[in-house]
Amino acid sequence: MMKKKRQARPEARKEEKPVTLGDLVNHDIMSQLKEKQKQLREEDEQKKRQQKEQEAAKKKEAQRLREKNMSFEDLLAENDMDWKKFK
Repeated sequence: MMKKKRQARPEARKEEKPVTLGDLVNHDIMSQLKEKQKQLREEDEQKKRQQKEQEAAKKKEAQRLREKNMSFEDLLAENDMDWKKFK
């Protein structure tokens, strides 16, 4: 009785790369998707910058109003100068 030769099928399958979404999608569509992704990221960053600018403007306006409504006593208490030196 002769021994049967085994085929090397399992080894050949290991060498094959798995199919990815990029392989299935057309390159033109892929480039359009990447461009859209880039555009969305830029819009998101721009929105974040605008929000930070608005918050800074609100803080500045609140500080200005607080200083505007301070009494003389509050201004003296907030000042770090030692007024006794100037008497």
